[in-house]
Amino acid sequence: MNGKKIVDVVAAVILQPDGRFLLAQRPEGKPYAGYWEFPGGKVEEGESLAHALKRELHEELGIEVEHAWPWLVRHFDYEHASVKLHFFRVVAWHGEAHGKENQLLEWQVPGAVRVTPLLPANGPILRALELPPILAISQVESLGEAVFMARMEAALVRGLRLIQIREKTLPAAVLERVARQMVTLAHAHGARVVINTESGLSTSVGEDGVHLPGAALMALEARPSAGLVGASCHSAAELERAAQLGLDYVQLSPVLPTLTHPGAETLGWDGFARLIRDYPLPVYALGGMGLDELDTARQMGAHGIAMLRASWS
Repeated sequence: MNGKKIVDVVAAVILQPDGRFLLAQRPEGKPYAGYWEFPGGKVEEGESLAHALKRELHEELGIEVEHAWPWLVRHFDYEHASVKLHFFRVVAWHGEAHGKENQLLEWQVPGAVRVTPLLPANGPILRALELPPILAISQVESLGEAVFMARMEAALVRGLRLIQIREKTLPAAVLERVARQMVTLAHAHGARVVINTESGLSTSVGEDGVHLPGAALMALEARPSAGLVGASCHSAAELERAAQLGLDYVQLSPVLPTLTHPGAETLGWDGFARLIRDYPLPVYALGGMGLDELDTARQMGAHGIAMLRASWS
């Protein structure tokens, strides 16, 4: 951090139920005056992050935080300071947000931010906000093509927006045909599709990116130029490598026991939370997940959950 003292800062991603989030413009007299940022501020000595978040949002916006999930932690060097930014997703509050320091406020839509300029540290955060809370892993092999496609369409109608194609034993010609159908259907509903690099698919089918198994992740020298890029992680070393490469998200598993790996050692929620503490990338919890685990995952710092069977049931 260039020898500068690291300043802990809390930053609030205040979310409406429809996905809109709040940005504030820095007022005159502060560094980077006129730039837009997520509301928040410095953590005082001896103060917990949760208390700092509530205090700052009361002082700046006049709201009282009721429910906030820990999210991403990112380091950034500004000319005037090195900051450690602790981002929280604030999902419940009371009071009407207003600029108590005469700062302008704007509600924005993920992927369509209208205000400029933005503080440079916020670029990765804005990209992360475009990721949905559920990542569904395909199950063509076990369900059969017709059943799976029907269930996929139903899930898309319900709101599914991110699908990972992971089919290890389908013949290449069948996989290519099915993958093209999946991408076409997903795109018709505004969803994105990533394909496992171990699938053996040798040609593009219009996918939105790739998903790397752990071994492939550790062998990489640089981030693939393939749009959206995620990876499967099972250890601190793999998590660190994904962060070094600047991937868009990771899956961390196994969190809970699964039908496919009975008796396998699992992280448990405490182990999951320890591994992703202070982590800069969005993390999907994988292994034994169902929709009833989503809130727990978020409380532990996850971006969301990844599911196989539960996605298509």
